[in-house]
Amino acid sequence: MSENTSLTDISAPIASNNPPESTDDNNKARINLSSTTLANGVLAGLSALSALSLSACGGGGSGAVATSSGTSSGPVSPPVTPPVTPPVTPPVGITAAQAARFLVQASMGANRAQIAQVQLLGYSGWLDAQFALPASTARFDWLVTKGFNAATYQNSEAGFDSAAWSKLLSSPDTLRQRLTFAISEITVAAIDGLIGGGWRAFSAAAYLDLLEANVFGNYRTLLQQISTSAAMGQFLTFRGNVKYNPATGALPDENYARELMQLFSIGLLKLNQDGSVQQVNGVSQETYVLTDITGLARVFTGWDFNLDALKTNTPDFLRRPMTQIPARHELGEKDFLGITIPAGTNGVDSLQMALDGIFAHPNIAPFISRQLIQGLVTSNPSPAYIQRVTTAFSNDGTGVKGNLKAVIKAILLDTEARSDAGITDPNFGKLREPILRFTAWARAFNASSATNAWQIGDTTNPATALGQSPLRSPSVFNFFRPGYVPPNTGFDSASLVAPEFQITNESTVIGYVNYMQRAVSTGIGDVKADYSSLLPLADNAQSLLDELNLVLVASQLSSTTYSLILNAINGMPSGSDAVRYNRIYAALTMILASPDFIVQK
Repeated sequence: MSENTSLTDISAPIASNNPPESTDDNNKARINLSSTTLANGVLAGLSALSALSLSACGGGGSGAVATSSGTSSGPVSPPVTPPVTPPVTPPVGITAAQAARFLVQASMGANRAQIAQVQLLGYSGWLDAQFALPASTARFDWLVTKGFNAATYQNSEAGFDSAAWSKLLSSPDTLRQRLTFAISEITVAAIDGLIGGGWRAFSAAAYLDLLEANVFGNYRTLLQQISTSAAMGQFLTFRGNVKYNPATGALPDENYARELMQLFSIGLLKLNQDGSVQQVNGVSQETYVLTDITGLARVFTGWDFNLDALKTNTPDFLRRPMTQIPARHELGEKDFLGITIPAGTNGVDSLQMALDGIFAHPNIAPFISRQLIQGLVTSNPSPAYIQRVTTAFSNDGTGVKGNLKAVIKAILLDTEARSDAGITDPNFGKLREPILRFTAWARAFNASSATNAWQIGDTTNPATALGQSPLRSPSVFNFFRPGYVPPNTGFDSASLVAPEFQITNESTVIGYVNYMQRAVSTGIGDVKADYSSLLPLADNAQSLLDELNLVLVASQLSSTTYSLILNAINGMPSGSDAVRYNRIYAALTMILASPDFIVQK
């Protein structure tokens, strides 16, 4: 295999899971991650990767490394003194591997410092410490400091991707970033759908900032903030929504009313508190019908941007809640979900009453709890796991419903999440999303932007990048559906779901590995990792592999994968910094391509 070989040359059989049109199967099934054809295909590709790693030595010490775009020069640095790490005595008996596994679920990526902190504080103590961290610079403010509020950017998305990636990759409040990311995939507002008003970068940044400010608060408050968000008003087209016009027959826009119920709160089907679907005579029961949508849509009339003496040639209005314009609000009676808002009720009070009624619905706790478990821990939580988290959602122990801190703790401290049995349970775990694979690498090795520009850009292209990018979902249904079942597989018959497989196919698998090969060896834009802690380990293949296995995979590499990578690294030259870096690049690329890393257990 030549130096210029890329993963596009690998012909290992990888199943195609191109998604059909989405259906409303949110509550149907689960997935056996240990038997996925994707994992088998990636594993088959590892043999080719080992050949790739050998060619990466660049002819015996030149420092060259193969990338998807050719050959680049590996960095040469002076000898590095291994960092002195103070010994950690875990008071609660948490091993380093257990701490790393916890961080896979609870953070944007593990590193040695965070692993030590989890061991020192314990799981609950680490969560409390993360809850107490102040929020870092808002994305909106970052854009201002970089000058993107200049009039020339009014019709541009410039700066948004950098603002989003900088938080995901570097903010100390890693738990807050993980929850913001998870919530952004439930209450979706995507940048390309922010219509009207201009300043899309600022509108999208303000929306992520809004989510971040509320992910440790109460879900009822979050619903209020979302429902008056300028970005959501743009995305689901209820900004400027007006009441029924008898002269023209025009009706209020129903987009937000529909998605608020279907996606952001109660779902399509009535649920038991363990997430199972309620049935009567074998028929699943719907949570709402068309008249509920039309009734609720009348609540969302009269809402528009709050300009309030602000000039529209600045983006400041986009971080303000929308305001109610009484003349446009429907004052007639509003009926939905068994709730009646009396005629004559003003727009502000109508919204409060509507959201209170939705929040009181028994579906909201299991519907949201299950999706948060799926986002953080496992695609197929047991009914008992869902029930325990639902209980915490419904009552945090002090009588408060919707306390997200209590929900987060219930999810991450649950026996099903923390038990080592999940590592070998074929029904436990989830496919890591491409964004989370990328952030795991970046966080593990303290990736940074020397210019603070974070020039990663839009990574949506599945053939040349990650196939996923922050707040760039193609629709309100997110990148993938929580109830997605890959077609032509055994998952459906096993009543299993695999949400992330909806964006997984031959193109995305190869595109991802090529992209990560480039990221590992040369960085992406101005974002580069720091491998100084690995350099002293690089001459000893086993020491290097053990370290990477711990930090990236929580020491879960299978014996087959471990041996394959170990043999490949042992076959490479050692002895100079240039070839040490090549060994690091090769080992990292193979681990990041392995099923043991891609499938989160």
